[in-house]
Amino acid sequence: MDARRLKDVPLFGELSSHDLERIAHWADEIEVPDGTHLLDEGRFPHEFFVILDGTVHVVHDGEQVASLGQGDFLGEIAIIEGLRRTATVVAATPVRAAVIHERDFREMCEELPVVEDRIRQAIRERLRPAER
Repeated sequence: MDARRLKDVPLFGELSSHDLERIAHWADEIEVPDGTHLLDEGRFPHEFFVILDGTVHVVHDGEQVASLGQGDFLGEIAIIEGLRRTATVVAATPVRAAVIHERDFREMCEELPVVEDRIRQAIRERLRPAER
């Protein structure tokens, strides 16, 4: 994957070119047509996604709860928290995404703690409405 595609992703903002190259090494770039399920609620986690282009819908218990687009990421909650997938995510448009498989995701978090900190903050924000 080309590291230049990652520099505009807020999650990776302010990282050095060297760190972006490391992330690019762990990531594969994919393109999927609209209607493709990227994640399925209840399944075991294997990947983390960063949306480079396109829009996805997040569905929980059969109800759409969010739409995500360029620069957003998904799949982190199940991997970090050791849970099954908490939602289904479906491409609403053709989507181009960076995909990091679980083992590489864990390595990325270990080697780049600033990224892990940002992901954990996002998890807290995403789970907050569910706690009310």
